[in-house]
Amino acid sequence: MSWKIRACYGCQRNGRLTCRRTRLGEPCFKTYPLECVDLLKRARVSFQAGRTLKQCFRLAQLEALVRMLQDNEGDFVDALGKDLHKPRFETILSELIVVKNEALHAIDNLKQWMQPEHVERNLSTTLDECLVVSEPLGVVFIKGAWCNPVQMCLVPLVGAIAAGNCAIISPSMCTAQTAECLHRLAPFYLDNECFHVIFAGINDLPEVMELKFDHVFFTGNREEGTKIAQAAARSLTPVTLVLSGKNPCYVDQHCEIKTAAQRIAWARFHNAGQSMVAPDYILCHKVVKAQLVQALKGCLLHFYGPDPKESRSYGRMVNSEIFNRTRDLLWRSGKVAVGGQVIEAERYIAPTVLTEVGDNDPIMQQDVFGPVLPVLTVNNIDEAITFINKQEKPLCVYAYSNNHKVISRLIIETSSGSFCSNDSVLQSLMVSLPFGGVGASGTGAYHGRHSFETFSHRKSCLLRGTRFECVTYLRYPPYEDRNLSLMTWASTLSQKSQGWCQIL
Repeated sequence: MSWKIRACYGCQRNGRLTCRRTRLGEPCFKTYPLECVDLLKRARVSFQAGRTLKQCFRLAQLEALVRMLQDNEGDFVDALGKDLHKPRFETILSELIVVKNEALHAIDNLKQWMQPEHVERNLSTTLDECLVVSEPLGVVFIKGAWCNPVQMCLVPLVGAIAAGNCAIISPSMCTAQTAECLHRLAPFYLDNECFHVIFAGINDLPEVMELKFDHVFFTGNREEGTKIAQAAARSLTPVTLVLSGKNPCYVDQHCEIKTAAQRIAWARFHNAGQSMVAPDYILCHKVVKAQLVQALKGCLLHFYGPDPKESRSYGRMVNSEIFNRTRDLLWRSGKVAVGGQVIEAERYIAPTVLTEVGDNDPIMQQDVFGPVLPVLTVNNIDEAITFINKQEKPLCVYAYSNNHKVISRLIIETSSGSFCSNDSVLQSLMVSLPFGGVGASGTGAYHGRHSFETFSHRKSCLLRGTRFECVTYLRYPPYEDRNLSLMTWASTLSQKSQGWCQIL
């Protein structure tokens, strides 16, 4: 380990060995590597002692997580307000309620999830038990993205707790106030030996991976996800990656333009466009382009007023790096149809709609975590499908159309982590639907039971007795043609279901 960085005077005075300064006036945090080692050891000892195995323990931790959010709603609202200028409405709706719903769903269904799953038996196992047992993986590492820092740390944590794991949680240091809030509150509610919150920047993660976890759950961009996967691969640590990308949104000529504009504008511009699941660009049928752009303009006026920077419903860029990157993409791409104003001192970028955008414009070549929505035109659904399929597989595909055939074609003929018709984002929040990427947008999925399964090993178990040796002896040497004939005959009788397994 080599994270020996001299702490600033303020951190030394407060007993910290190292620091990470974000913006002037913000707290200065970093977890020292030796402390990480100690936390992992404590979690490992607790897991090996069987502390997390009982249903009552898991339920208690899930209930404590819900209480933490209920008791400290104001703290989370304040923290996200400082980090992202996030409105209280958005914090409660897209952060706190999402986590509560996950936890309450897990509480209601945990007993059923933990039950062994009995599977079909065959001739030779008629009197035996064939079942699948879900066992916890061990100590898992959860790295949350900064765009929804509470949701993306705690929703996976719900699955980890439900499955019986210990966990080390690492909130993004881009949202330092929210990270500090989680770090401060978690010990008052969650088991202090099994669950820990650490401060680690993205550059520290390869060294964190060296500590050897039993599973790594990461949400973020592809570049960082690649580094995580490479570091985890060195120790054969399994990973779940939920990665950002370019989420296309097709708008057909046969749709309710006003409704489509409202739903697209909400999805793209809430949290000032800082979302992994928002539509990244519109593929619009050319005959409705002008109408759609005008409708988007009207929606933004209704949502945020004539001057969005004065609106209490509109956020800010998380830091100067994201601001500068988004501003540069905006300035170098297409033509501004709506918005376009920027104020560097406030990290403010107005909700912006771009037209006359080319395939090779910078904004179409990079992920956009900001309030900029390019509008491209296509002549028909075939062109839209071809365009989508030329890109890397996205996390989400959206389609607005009243034509069921158009929707079916986009579902069948494109590949993505998720799909939603005539709305956006909602499919990523439902406890009953798995959410995750495919190809370049990630691997694995979570939410509801799918989170439980992500953090579980499904162990196949065959519980046999010692009866019927008069049948099973046929598999033993010395091998004889007669025995082979009997085994072949037996397997053929059951070929449709179990094949060779039935007499072995």
